[in-house]
Parts: sequence; C-alpha cells; structure tokens
Amino acid sequence: MKSRILLSISTAIFVLIGQLSMAQTASISGKIISEGKPIEYANVALVGTSTGDVTDTSGIYKIKNIKEGNFVIRTTCIGFNKMEKSISIKEGEKLTINFDLTNYQNTLNEVVITGTMKEVSRLESPVPVEVYTPTYFKKNPTPNVFEALQNVNGVKPQLNCNVCNTGDIHINGLEGPYTMVLIDGMPIVSSLSTVYGLSGIPNSLIERIEIVKGPASSLYGSEAVGGLINIITKKPQNAPLISADVFATSWGEYNTDISLKLNAGKKARVLTGINYFNFQNRVDHNKDNFTDMTLQNRISVFQKWNFERKDNRIFSIAARYMYEDRWGGDMRWEKQFRGGDSIYGESIYTKRWEVLGNYQLPTKEKLMLCFSYNSHDQNSVYGKTSYIAQQNIAFSQLTWDRKIGKNDFLLGTSLRYTFYDDNTPTTASADTINQQTKPQQTWLPGLFIQDEITITDKHKVLLGLRFDYNSYHGNIFTPRLAYKWTLNDKNILRLNAGTGYRVVNLFTEDHAALTGARVVEIKNELNPEQSYNVNLNYIRKIYTKNGTFIGIDASAFYTYFEDRIVGDYETDPNKIIYDNLNGYAESKGVSLNIDIAFNNGLKIIAGGTLMENTLTENGITEQQILTENFTGVWAVSYKIKKAKLSIDYTGNVYSPMRLPLLSDTDPRSPNSPWWSIQNIQLIFDGIKNIQIYGGIKNLLNWTPNKGNPFIIARTNDPFDKEVQFGSNGQVIATANNPYGLTFDPTYMYAPNQGARVFLGVRYSFK
Repeated sequence: MKSRILLSISTAIFVLIGQLSMAQTASISGKIISEGKPIEYANVALVGTSTGDVTDTSGIYKIKNIKEGNFVIRTTCIGFNKMEKSISIKEGEKLTINFDLTNYQNTLNEVVITGTMKEVSRLESPVPVEVYTPTYFKKNPTPNVFEALQNVNGVKPQLNCNVCNTGDIHINGLEGPYTMVLIDGMPIVSSLSTVYGLSGIPNSLIERIEIVKGPASSLYGSEAVGGLINIITKKPQNAPLISADVFATSWGEYNTDISLKLNAGKKARVLTGINYFNFQNRVDHNKDNFTDMTLQNRISVFQKWNFERKDNRIFSIAARYMYEDRWGGDMRWEKQFRGGDSIYGESIYTKRWEVLGNYQLPTKEKLMLCFSYNSHDQNSVYGKTSYIAQQNIAFSQLTWDRKIGKNDFLLGTSLRYTFYDDNTPTTASADTINQQTKPQQTWLPGLFIQDEITITDKHKVLLGLRFDYNSYHGNIFTPRLAYKWTLNDKNILRLNAGTGYRVVNLFTEDHAALTGARVVEIKNELNPEQSYNVNLNYIRKIYTKNGTFIGIDASAFYTYFEDRIVGDYETDPNKIIYDNLNGYAESKGVSLNIDIAFNNGLKIIAGGTLMENTLTENGITEQQILTENFTGVWAVSYKIKKAKLSIDYTGNVYSPMRLPLLSDTDPRSPNSPWWSIQNIQLIFDGIKNIQIYGGIKNLLNWTPNKGNPFIIARTNDPFDKEVQFGSNGQVIATANNPYGLTFDPTYMYAPNQGARVFLGVRYSFK
C-alpha cells in the first residue's frame, strides 16, 4: 500500500515537473536591423520583467523560458529611439519577432560641428543645422556637389550664364556671394572658386553636408551672411577599402569616382579619391546654333591622411587638385578661334589646388589648430574678352574649448590672407591715369568668443561676438545670440539672431560683365554691406507604434540689409552698374521640411520655402531679380525588399521670377513660368558589393526656351558687329535688329538639358 502511495506521489511529481517544463519552453527570437544591416549590442526585453537578451554581431537575440501571457517587447540601442511591439505567447510557442529600426534612428543625435565650431549632437546644438548624407544625394545621382544641392529645400544651385554654365548657390533666395562654402570647416571656397570651383567638388569625397541658414559671421566671418554649407570629407577609417561609382547619360556625360583606403604603417590611414567627368557632345536642341550645355573635361584628385596620436588627439591633413577645361558657344567653335572675333566661344581653363588640416595641440587644454592654403589659376576668354586671374588664400585658426560650470566657452583667433589679381579694371589702381592693374592683398585678422550657457537641462543660451580687421575696410563687429528650448527629446524650439557683413568681389558678384556683352561701371566707392537677421526654428519628431516616423522642421526667417550692393542691368544694356543701394533690402519667409518613413519601405521627404526678397530705393519696392517666391523639393523612395529593388522619385518646383531684359522691346518673357525638374531612378542591390542603378532625368523634358522666341539674344551676331548705337548709347532698332538688342547670354534661370537616360554601377568592398 505504501509503495503504491509513493508511486502515485512520484508520478504526480513527474507530471507536475513535466507540465512546468512545458510551461517554460516558450521562447522569442529574432533579428534587429537598420538600413538592411544587423545591429549588435541592442537590448531586447519584456517590459515589466527581468527577462531579456542582447543582440550578437549578426543582430540575433533569443529570450527563453517565457511563461504564457501577453507582453510588450521592447528594443533599445544607442543612436536609436526605443521600439515596442505587443505580443501574445502560448505555452511551448516559439515566436520570431524581428525589428527594423531604420525609421527609428535618432537623427537628433547626429554629431554636427558647423553651428558652434565644435562637435555636438544636433539635439544639443542651439543653432539649427541640417545634415545630408551621401545616401540622400544618391537618390538623384550627380557628378558634383553643385548639382547635388538641387534637392535641398531652400538651397538652389543657380546657373548664371547660358554659354559657360557657371553658377552659384542661393540660400533662401539670397545670391551666391551671401553663401559661404566650407570644406572641413575651412573657408577655402570663395571668389573665383565660388564661380568655377564648386563644380569640381565630387560627391565621392562627402561624408556629410551640414547647412546653416542665416548669418554665421560671428564664427566664420565675411560671406556667411545668407548661410553656410560645410562639406565634411570622409574619414579614412570610415571609408571602404575600395569603391567605385561609374555612370553615363544618353547625352554623352561620363562620370567616374574611385576611392582607395590604405594603412600607412600602424598609426596612419590614407584615403585617396579620384573623380573624372567628361562631356564632349555638342547638343543644340533649341536650334540657336549655340551649345545647350557647356562641354567639360574635368579631373579632381583628393587625398586625406589621418594619424593616430596619444590620448586620441586629432591630426589630419588633406590635399586636392582640380583641373578643368570647359567651353560653350557657337557649334562651329574650335580652339583655334579662342580669343578671336570670328566665331564666338567661352573657353575656361581652371587649375586649382588646396591643402587643409586640423591639429590638436599636445596640451592639457583643448587647443585646436586649423590651417588651409589654396591656389586658383583662371585662364578664360569670353568671345574676344580675356579674363586671366590668380587667387591665393591662406587661412589659420586657433581655438580653445573649455567647460567651466554651466558655461561652455569657445575662444578663437584667425588670420586670413587673400591675394587676388586679374587683367580687368576690378584690380585697377584708382589713382593712376593708365589704370594699370595691381594685385589686391587683403589681410583679415579676427578674434571671436562664444559662450554656451546651460541654464537648465531644457534651456540653453549662446552668446557670441566676433571682431575682424579688414585691411581695406577697417574694424568690423558681428554679435550673435541663440536660444534653445528643449521641450523634450522630440520637440525643440530654437531662436537665433545676429548680424553679418560682406565685402564685394565684382567677379564673384556677376561674371556676366566678362562675357563680352557688358562693361562694369562702379558709380561710387562701394561700402561693405551690413545685415541683421532673426530666425525661429521648430523641430518635431513623431514615432508611432507601428514603426512609422514623422519628422517636422519648420522655420521663419527675416534679414534686413543696409548698403546692399546691387548690379543694375536695366539702365544701360551694355553695362552692369554697381552701387550701394540708396535704401534697404529685405529677405523674409517661412520654410517647412517633412520627413515620413513608413514601416512598409515607403519614405517621403518633402519641403517648401515661401519667401520674399525685395529692394527698396527712393520709396519704390520691387522683387529682387532672378529670385523666386516659392521653391519646393521632394524625394519619394520605396524599397521592394524581396526583389532587392529601390525606387526613387525626386524633383523640385520653382515659382516665377523676374528676369533681366535688355529693353522694353525685348520679346523674351519678363518673368519665368512655374517650372519643375523631375527624375526617377531604380536601384538593384541583389549582387554582393554591387549596386546597379538607372533612370530618367528631367522626366517632363522641360527647358527654359519653351514659350520664348530665343534664350540667348543675337547668337547670329555675338560680337555686335551689326548693332547700331545712338548718341546716348542706346541700341537703334534696324531691319537686321528689329528688337534693338545686343548679344546677351545672361537671360538664364534654369538648365537647358532636356530629358535623358542615365545608367550606372557602384562597387564597394570593405
């Protein structure tokens, strides 16, 4: 009897143990990825319990011994917002729960340096900074930075000449001279290079581009009035061992990017990049006997060295060389006609080299020395007018960074030397009868201080002041104020205000004076411009439970200008008359960026800027020439994961702008129409280390000649040999010249390239 009882008890115990073991065999496993790549060291846990796991190098996790019930499973990882899913699990069940954190990457934690000249996260920066990575620019492949920026809201690459296709970059409607372009924080892109050097910066060099809209003169000095664009080049340690990107278009454009990373010993890494662009196809779709697009042959070689030092101190040095041969003009033009007056052509040879570096001094205090030097050699002819110029810029800057209590100080001193010489009246000595040219040599020493005060965790104030001494214009002060209110990690409000100044460079202002069509006239001695700016920015991040991300970035801006320098095209068709505005100018508007990423692979990035840029003189206000009131951009992407295929639909739209006419009888439209450039692309990445992409640029086949009798005035007589002038200098209408016009290629607001197919391949090996 006793044995039966013992047997029954033991049986019951075994059954109970079996049931308990069955109840504890439930488990959850899965993989955590972002942008298709596994995330290691991500934490996965069941909320309200101590049960969890950490992903391995393959992004795999597994949670065992889970009881039956309803749970919330949560994953967290540095650089990402948390993501949660509700689950129900039964006894013995083995669930597979995968997480795709692509939409949950916390972009506010991206490191930026442009707004405050020191590395901080976007979340902490009191200055609003927009960050764009090569991934974004690959949605619409372009051969250089200048063209890539067409997909950034509020930033417009503006072409200024129909023949040589030079351009500058507008921010919120302000012309190119108001935009400062930096490479690794060095102000080496200015004057000559603003006009021609921008097209020589290949996308293959870029790790990211940081954009600050509004004046930054208190940190970066002159030219940073409308905003600045900082091109951050790749770090060798972040680059693949070898990569290549080659594409071609049906117009005959060929672009090649190649980069190679090497270890030079144990403590040095070297990144070498080569870009080659070639376009030699003469296209004349608008039938004016002039090339629709400038022919180009360009090579750029870049090399960057990073050195490992004690205590992780920074030391990097980089160099770049660029050579370009471009020409546009009469379809019959050959090089033997260069500089002559028989067949018109604009031919530009550009040689440019740059050296830049960063060195952290071996001291207890954080002292950073930055330095750069560049030389730009320009040999150009515009018809029979030659433009030969040389520019050298040397720059050095020493900064001290120190936190003391709630104050984060940045103190710096800088010295910039500019040598500029050309063969035009721009550098002529005003006190000589024969107007012999002499070089302009400008010394610009500066001193700046910045204090970022953390009042509380949610409130920060930034105070800044810069003093510069310009060897031509004397003392210049530029103060700055910024305030940041962090409502929480998903809502941020920023207020920025400051002043700016700008010294004119006539070639940069408008190289149209050198096309052979117009002569520069300076009425009075030009004073530097002064500007006063205020900008309000609001950022909102929304993360939904189903994995959708919504980002909102809204801004309102206002800038007031004194002594605005304006080029007058309209008084005399043969001149550009420069003078300080006898009045004031204003730039104001609002902009909105929206970023939506759905968990099904659809992503929408869209933005629009509504603005008004006006000039007021003698009580009369008019819209600034070549400036639209509205601009919009978009990029719609969808990823078909099973097919390893991505689709990108990008585009921009511009409202009408006032255009430069030669006279009241000029038959060309005084205003541009609404216009849009749209593109579509397919990317296949089903082959290891290889991407194949292709699509159509300018889907609508839109060009500015539509609706106009012609774009370039009098291409049949580009040297004005048959133009008759009256005693007052005005053109007389004749049978051969019924509209009374002269040759003029400055009626330009959009590219002449129509629809074209492109195809490319990328290879990357890490």
